[in-house]
Amino acid sequence: MHVEILVEEESVEVALSNLLPKIAPNLSYQLYVHQGKHDLLQKLPQRLRGYREWLPADWRILILLDEDREDCIALKARIEDIARSVGFSTRTVRDSSGQFQVITRIVIEELESWFFGDIAALCAAYNGISPTLPNKQRYRDPDAIVGGTWEALLRELQRAGHYRGMNYLPKKEVAALISANMNPASNASRSFCLFRDALQEIYMVS
Repeated sequence: MHVEILVEEESVEVALSNLLPKIAPNLSYQLYVHQGKHDLLQKLPQRLRGYREWLPADWRILILLDEDREDCIALKARIEDIARSVGFSTRTVRDSSGQFQVITRIVIEELESWFFGDIAALCAAYNGISPTLPNKQRYRDPDAIVGGTWEALLRELQRAGHYRGMNYLPKKEVAALISANMNPASNASRSFCLFRDALQEIYMVS
């Protein structure tokens, strides 16, 4: 089994490079990074048409996008419509034999919600982060943090003495440090668990 993985930015690539071997050891994969969500969506129809010409039947394509405050259901439907329009079956709408080649997963609302889902990893990566952070109402559900997840993560890191004076999150650095410590089996983010479970499903049948 081999998986072609399409992601929207480099921080996701960095995180997945650490997470994929933990989720599906020895899985063959290739990551393709785009210049943001708009770039990925714009290029997706042509890329999928290209895949349709040569992709082996036992290979899979995984498309991973941030929700970014969009309608999650509508965004996923848009991607799946593109996949089916070029002849691919999807994990949501499978072919007559129950098989599929395209998987769509939405990060709600941004990659940083996955980091809030593993506070132990966050604490291991950055001294001073409180292990009781999930007890705060705003962090109890990592996928429901309001006001932007990367902004919330930067705020908590600055409170712990990191990145003071910065008005943006160094996403690649943060992704590398936190994902290296993450335990995929115990993440409180539902969107992460759905991603993990979909990947494990195709890995277990390979």
